[in-house]
Amino acid sequence: MTVAPRNRWLVLTAVILAFLPVVVDMTILHIAVPSLTVALRASGTEILWIIDIYPLIMAGLLVPMGTLGDRVGHRRLMLTGLTIFTLASVCAAFSQTALMLILARVLLAIGSSMIIPSVLAIIRQTFEDPKERALALGVWSTVASAGAAIGPLAGGFLLEHFWWGSVFLINVPIMLVVLPVVYLFIPNRPLAAQGSWKIGHALLLIAGLISTVYAVKTGFKAGPSVWVFGVLVMGLALMAWFARLQIVGSEPLLDLSLFRKPAISVGMLMAFVASGSLAGFELLLAQELQYVYGRTPLEAGLFMMPLVVASAIAGPIAGKLAGRFGLRWLGSAGLAAAATALLGISQSNIGGDGILIGCLMAVLGFSLGVGLLASSAAIMGAAPVEKAGAAGSLEATGYELGAGLGITFFGVLLSTIYRSHFSSMAGLGPDREAASGSIGEAMVIARQVGGTEGEAIAAAARTAFASAHGSVLMVTATLIAVLTVVVFVALRHENVPGATAHP
Repeated sequence: MTVAPRNRWLVLTAVILAFLPVVVDMTILHIAVPSLTVALRASGTEILWIIDIYPLIMAGLLVPMGTLGDRVGHRRLMLTGLTIFTLASVCAAFSQTALMLILARVLLAIGSSMIIPSVLAIIRQTFEDPKERALALGVWSTVASAGAAIGPLAGGFLLEHFWWGSVFLINVPIMLVVLPVVYLFIPNRPLAAQGSWKIGHALLLIAGLISTVYAVKTGFKAGPSVWVFGVLVMGLALMAWFARLQIVGSEPLLDLSLFRKPAISVGMLMAFVASGSLAGFELLLAQELQYVYGRTPLEAGLFMMPLVVASAIAGPIAGKLAGRFGLRWLGSAGLAAAATALLGISQSNIGGDGILIGCLMAVLGFSLGVGLLASSAAIMGAAPVEKAGAAGSLEATGYELGAGLGITFFGVLLSTIYRSHFSSMAGLGPDREAASGSIGEAMVIARQVGGTEGEAIAAAARTAFASAHGSVLMVTATLIAVLTVVVFVALRHENVPGATAHP
């Protein structure tokens, strides 16, 4: 059974429409954080879980779901993923508590992890002509880049006119159109499966990551305890067990032996830092614009456009620069520019220096996009041809892990510094302790208290958040500057081709 030639562009339209909400969902929620914090009375820690449970779950499931698609057929896997994603979107939109939303985000991640590998597989199966396949993959790549840029703007527009749940509910009509098209026009082509399906390894990785992240978040918020230490040890032990299985197994889920090549190790580190910095900065900027400077969600989304658009267009431009200057110089220059931009933003007035901040955000977005391209090219260029698939899986997992752990790093560091600044302020009354958890919690309490005391709490929270945000950016800029030197030194003997990055 083959796809009729007249239907192949309809198939491409269907899979692209299925892919777009998955990509947009990675950034659209950033704008909605202030609104859902008030609606669900979510704590700072719960907000972090709502945001980063999505990439953390996806990081563990992308590779085994791709393997499952080869076994049962990517059409069947995509239909299952679309159904789960649609139902999870409805659950997320009408969540009544933070825990319910976190669980809905878990389901969204499971559905997404089925959809993403199926999209590429279906495109490659449908377009047999090399020129048409290249065009189709180019469309996919453009949507992948543009999705992150659309997220904040779409979220801002929806929140301007509807309630916070609309950022999830918008997925439903799209999926209801895509589901019948996928069912009717995409054939099911199960492939001969080789090796075992390593879902147990994936669950081991996810359990280790979530336990470790939970211990870090809880430890920084509530202080160290026997329980936190025990969970941390368990999380690290599970990840060590996962790593051992990948090293000694004959058919590992992730081929960690690739890390023996310096270019791949450095490339993964760059992917972690670039994707984590971009995700973390977007989340904190969206909160500062709305909480501190009183911007509407739409205004915040528009303000963030230089960052997301520059990061989206960086890939094609950086691909050409890599071929001319080499990855060592391109990667180092990109990271150095990102560190400089972050330092500049940390010393600027986001509410007043609009043009300057816009330019700095464009530099930051472009330079982090360059860093992602350089990391991708380093990983795929240094990997042996026979291990290209394994390297691609490692790279995709690294991007999702970087986004999830980056949000955790930014959130925990911001929360710690914010609490220190807020607690040092005088005249805040008996609600000081409850309001010191996060700016979202402070704003909820300020509304409940009302009057002069409520305004004092809100003003103190804004001041503390702005100061904490600047400190976080300075710390991040310093770490990226150190990484710049590491990359420049580590790649001095590497002859990594500056080819186009792996899609």
